[in-house]
Amino acid sequence: MTQSPTPIHETVREHYAGRIKNSASCCGPDRSCDTSSNIYPADLLTTVPTDVANTSYGCGDPITLASLKPGQTVLDLGSGAGLDCLLASQKVGPSGHVIGVDMTPEMIERAQANAKRVNAANVEFRQGYLEELPIDSNTVDVIISNCVINLSPDKEKVFTEAFRVLAPGGKLAVSDIVTEGPLPEVVKKSLSAWAGCVAGAVEADEYIGMMKAVGFTDISVKPVFFDKETVDAAFDDMKDVAATMGVTREDVYKAVYSAKITAYKPA
Repeated sequence: MTQSPTPIHETVREHYAGRIKNSASCCGPDRSCDTSSNIYPADLLTTVPTDVANTSYGCGDPITLASLKPGQTVLDLGSGAGLDCLLASQKVGPSGHVIGVDMTPEMIERAQANAKRVNAANVEFRQGYLEELPIDSNTVDVIISNCVINLSPDKEKVFTEAFRVLAPGGKLAVSDIVTEGPLPEVVKKSLSAWAGCVAGAVEADEYIGMMKAVGFTDISVKPVFFDKETVDAAFDDMKDVAATMGVTREDVYKAVYSAKITAYKPA
C-alpha cells in the first residue's frame, strides 16, 4: 500500500480490527447492522459455516444483485472477513476468480483463514485501499461491495479506481448506505460515526453524479430498507454532542437508507 492513510482511514481500520477480534459486526459487540439471515437468501448462506455466515459487516446482498456467472473474475471492495468473496467463489466456479481487497490486516487474516477452511481455491485477498486498488487495469468482470464505499473519504477516487480495473462492459453491483437530503453536520463530523457506516454516506444524487463523472453508465440506485441498527450505532457514539445541537435519532432515520446500486463500464 503506497497511499498515506487519512484520520478517517485510521479510525475505520481500528474500529473494524476491534470488531473482528471480538467476532462482532460493524455496529458493535452487542448488535449487528443486520443479521445475515435477513439479508441473504437462506439457501445461499447454507453453503458456508454458520460462524462465517454470521460474521457479516454489510447492509445488503451484492451477490444476488451481481448475477454472477461461471468463469468471471470478481473484485470485492472492502472484503472484510470474506463472506461475500466466498459466496461469489461458488457462483463463478473453478474457472472463475475472486479477489478481495481490504485495508485492515486483521480482516485479511480472518478472510484467508475462512477461505482455507472451506477450500475456496479460487479466492485471494490483498491488503490495500479502495482509493488505490492493487489490481491491474481492465481485468475484472464484476465489482461487488457491501456497505463500504460510504466509509471512504474520497468516494470519487474509489469510483475512478473501480472504473479503471473493470474490463469494458464490466458491471458494478454494490449495496451501500446513501441519504435522501443532507445529513446533520454533527454526524458528518464524528469520526466514530464513519466507522458506524453512517457519517460517510452522501446523497443519492451526489453518489450517482460521482459515478457518471468517471464514466459509468446505466446507473441504478434502488432503496432497500432503513437500517435503524446501523444508524443507532453511529448515533450512540456521538449522542451527547448531538443532544447539544438538537439533532435526534429521528432526524437521521429519515435521511439514511440502504440501496441496491448497479452501473456499467461501456463496452
